[in-house]
Amino acid sequence: MAMRMMKPALCALACAALASLSACATATSVEQRADASVATASASGPGDRMLSGRDLGVRSAVVAPNAAAATAHPLATQVALDVMKDGGTAVDAAIAANAMLGLVEPTGNGIGGDLFALVWDPETQELYGYNGSGRSPRGATLADMQAAADKHEDGEGIPPFGAAPVSVPGTVDGWFALHDRFGSLPMGDILQPTIDYGRNGAPIPEVIAYYWGRNETRLAEAHDSGMLEEFANAKATFFDPSPREGGLFRNPDLANTLSAIADGGRDAFYTGTLARTMDRYMARIGGFMRYADLAAHEGEWIEPVCVTYRDEVRLCEIGPNTQGVAALQMLQMLERFDLRSMGWGSADALMAQVEAKRLAFADRALGYSDSAFSGLAPDWYVREGYNAQRGRLIDLSKPMATVPAGSPSVDIKLQDGDTTYLSVTDASGMMVSLIQSNYRGMGSGLVPDGLGFMLQDRGQLFSLDPDHPNVFEPGKRPFHTIIPGFAYRNAGGRYEPWLSFGLMGGGMQPQGHVQIILNLVDYDMGLQEAGDAARWEHRGGCEPTDDLSGSGCESELGTIWLESGIPAATRAELERRGYAVRCCQANAGGYQAIMRDFDSGAWIAATEMRKDGSADGY
Repeated sequence: MAMRMMKPALCALACAALASLSACATATSVEQRADASVATASASGPGDRMLSGRDLGVRSAVVAPNAAAATAHPLATQVALDVMKDGGTAVDAAIAANAMLGLVEPTGNGIGGDLFALVWDPETQELYGYNGSGRSPRGATLADMQAAADKHEDGEGIPPFGAAPVSVPGTVDGWFALHDRFGSLPMGDILQPTIDYGRNGAPIPEVIAYYWGRNETRLAEAHDSGMLEEFANAKATFFDPSPREGGLFRNPDLANTLSAIADGGRDAFYTGTLARTMDRYMARIGGFMRYADLAAHEGEWIEPVCVTYRDEVRLCEIGPNTQGVAALQMLQMLERFDLRSMGWGSADALMAQVEAKRLAFADRALGYSDSAFSGLAPDWYVREGYNAQRGRLIDLSKPMATVPAGSPSVDIKLQDGDTTYLSVTDASGMMVSLIQSNYRGMGSGLVPDGLGFMLQDRGQLFSLDPDHPNVFEPGKRPFHTIIPGFAYRNAGGRYEPWLSFGLMGGGMQPQGHVQIILNLVDYDMGLQEAGDAARWEHRGGCEPTDDLSGSGCESELGTIWLESGIPAATRAELERRGYAVRCCQANAGGYQAIMRDFDSGAWIAATEMRKDGSADGY
């Protein structure tokens, strides 16, 4: 059925999808409300929206004539708009919002992590990419990581917490690189709102409170098991007292750190007193990262990798060491399928997407790594004809028994075989797509003495196989899951800057990027509706952390996780075709987006109904 013939059914599906949002009136915590929601989901649902043609949206998108911001916390959105009202650019506002999110959403990001960004500059009419990922400690060896793996996690990989997975934080460097090129306000003005809230107290909303509590439990267990070398600093900074919804969180240590950065610039963090403090802390707990690693860090301006889809949109991503190219591969494979005629949420449409994901992720597992070490060009996996041929392996009658990775050669030969995202746009037309993360939850669990932030654990995403392109090596960037998105739209034969968007959630991110684009292009959804529509996620298969031989992961069918808004008939048909299907706990991610309305010139902004965030403008 065509999309427009499905609208009444989709309205009912949206009600089912959103039933889990209902809260029990007697519940007193996020966990209790979640349990109550599951128990009553079949008997409760949202109210009605009396609209035609926007049946899946739970709220209206924001329309703003001058500037807009969409972030994972209302306070960060407000700060971004305030900065632009004071004369700041979209980049200034994005930095201010990111700093605030490090305070109010430490479950997903902070200055102990890495940053990637795409910036459309209306002055030069160019899209700029920035890779702000840090590198592994130069004094650590593969043998050190293998020893850490032997001590923890049954030798299966680098442990998720403690000193072993810590890589150099790249966020602060990214802020200053972006600011030097596109900023206008002094960095002190940009960081001051977060400094003030850090000292006086910032509000803790519902979803962040839930994940905050989970992090406390997980990190305490890691410390008790011996995986996490030191936990007292993290406990004093983030968990004393334990966070609760409706409470205020104060972090004066982080306020002091941001003040030092505002006064001393980038060097305060990488070569100044903050770097010396991090060095002493890591030496004290027996960690690997040192002052020399911080002093040597520098991010990189890069050329985004872009592909067109159905001659309607041109999607751009940052290439490896991120996984953004996977979204581009999937779109190129899906060109041959008439997804519109199949219908949103149909078994055929989902199967085509899942099989494309499996093929793209096979390449992701084999070759997405630091190109400075692998020697593979960032756009190798989207070269002409490659994914069209890969897509011919997809058979909608049955899943692939094995999922081959492509061969990195000149000829195309097919074998048989927790993050925050924000978008900001300003009156000049500048568009910023920025994503930032500590990787697993709040990060490694390690908080340097008196600095108020947690170091990332991104190094867990190295492989320990010495023959793997993504193997741990000193001074190397690990594989990264975080990806900002940007798209152009065909406007009268010319591709115009159109959409700044992103979606959080580990391996869900490229899958989510594709679903958003398909919702907008193939299913004619509005910007808010495209994010509110039920999502799927496929888990399983090979990973960039696996060994190259002996794992058998290329034959793993994996599991399709669905949100409850996917039709029950689709679930049954996918199971009949041979998939394992789980409902209704997909890792749906967290979506933010801002789109240009070409007719009016206004900004349209949307935010994730599954999170605490907001979109707004003026």
